Amino acid sequence: MSQKDPCQKQACEIQKCLQVNNYMESKCEAMLQEMRKCCARYPKGRSICCSGFEKEERERENSEE
Repeated sequence: MSQKDPCQKQACEIQKCLQVNNYMESKCEAMLQEMRKCCARYPKGRSICCSGFEKEERERENSEE
């Protein structure tokens, strides 16, 4: 039996926020921050919902080098 994704709630909140705000990410920054915090709490690969955020983090780290 698969376990529930630990960051699914935050991912759903982002989707709701984006829909309500005509997909303007700037209006959903608080939800995006909550998602980043959730993803940081779990090991990589634990949350499918975090895969895009993990990629974003890797790209940010590579650009700073």
